[in-house]
Amino acid sequence: MRKILVIILLAIITLSISCRKTRDFSNDSSLNIELSSDTITFDTVFTCIGSSTRILMVYNNTDENLKINSVRLEQGSESPYSVNVDGIAGTDFSNVEIYAHDSLYVFVKVTIDPTDENNPFFVEDRLIFNTNGNEKVAHLTAYGQNAHYIIGNIGIFPDEQGHYTNYYYPVTDSVNTDVHWTADKPYVIYNVALIDSEGTLTIEAGTHVYFHGGAGLWAWSEGQLIVNGTADNPVVFQGDRLEPYYQDEPGQWDRIWLMEAREGHGHSISHAIIRNGFIGLQIQRMLKDNKAQTEISNTIIENHTGMGIYTNCYTVNAWNVSINNCGNYCMALTGGGDYLFRHGTIANYWTGSARQTPALYFDNYYTNPTDGNTYIVPFNCEIDNSIVYGNHADEFSTNFHELLSDTTYIFNHCLLGTLRPHSDSTLYQACIFNQQPKFMSPAEFDFHLDTLSPAIGIGDPAISTGLLRFDLDGVDRGSSPDAGAYQYIYTPER
Repeated sequence: MRKILVIILLAIITLSISCRKTRDFSNDSSLNIELSSDTITFDTVFTCIGSSTRILMVYNNTDENLKINSVRLEQGSESPYSVNVDGIAGTDFSNVEIYAHDSLYVFVKVTIDPTDENNPFFVEDRLIFNTNGNEKVAHLTAYGQNAHYIIGNIGIFPDEQGHYTNYYYPVTDSVNTDVHWTADKPYVIYNVALIDSEGTLTIEAGTHVYFHGGAGLWAWSEGQLIVNGTADNPVVFQGDRLEPYYQDEPGQWDRIWLMEAREGHGHSISHAIIRNGFIGLQIQRMLKDNKAQTEISNTIIENHTGMGIYTNCYTVNAWNVSINNCGNYCMALTGGGDYLFRHGTIANYWTGSARQTPALYFDNYYTNPTDGNTYIVPFNCEIDNSIVYGNHADEFSTNFHELLSDTTYIFNHCLLGTLRPHSDSTLYQACIFNQQPKFMSPAEFDFHLDTLSPAIGIGDPAISTGLLRFDLDGVDRGSSPDAGAYQYIYTPER
């Protein structure tokens, strides 16, 4: 028994010595840590809104345990940056332990206070590590941007009946019926920005509108949206996350929702880019008869998890529009209505999920959410000099109610990808079918035509006059127009 006790005692002593040894930290000045990067860069960050988190790794590649004597932000508590070192938040840290051949995480965020500047401005600091008298520095850099904030009431809460209500910010109301958004600073929308009845929101050229997660822009019944972009200064609608990861990330915001217009005050969208939401444009009659059409021109609608354009019982006139890469329909014209689309590129090469729907869809009935009844409405659509294609064999479908005969559609001088019978010349005039349009790069949202595209020169010259003489880039189509939103022009790069 005595021998066993001696053995146990020796084991305890040995373990104790071993543990003390692993807790020894070298103060050898020849030993130092390594950083995963000497610069942490943030893209443009809106004032008052915290950025996403960047990660800096700290490595001890030596055979000895080390203590980082200090980790500090050079600007201390005045810094726009915040730091978390190995799970602890602060601006100044002491005696941070890092064992031999181990590593630790440092998380960095930035929140920028407003300034008087309208243009992006540069903010920086340094994160300084001191180990055994050796200094390592990570430079922290970010661009700040002031913005106009449109913030609805916080959250979405159920009422006593359990119904949920979107909380909104009235952009227009009975006092401010005519509101202009200009390009001096971006607009950042939280929840829903509402254009009220009798109100008009005009968005001027070059304006950027950013939506926080789930946010949207809503024109209520008889409200009006006017987007006045130009070829050189389009109006851009997208999510408010500006890091490279989010550049092509769909579903970051909700939608632009346009209800019925009042006479003489139709919605108008010109030279806009609408990307990375759930639905790009929802154009819908709901409470009253629609008294004016919506016009959409020279506009790109792309990369939405739902639909690019969804209409219900409306009148729409569109030209030079590219609607592409959506998780559902690129364009769904439903509930009847009157539609004229010219020089459109409707192209669905969505890869974010298993798409079950075609790029283009028509129907002529809808169910009223108020009374639950189904209504059948005349449907008329003309699509000229356009492309409907994608990565499915059949990119066009209809579902017309058989009780209504007042339904017509026609494709004129178009390229279509479809498995439907297409010998009826009253529906398809001078069209070509199931030939790859040879876009430059659908994966990169480039729907210009390559040099061998069969869409080159197939357009009807009688259509391509006036405003339609020039394509989405402002290129003159001349006497031999192509199908689609873009006219092919030979360049050595292509």
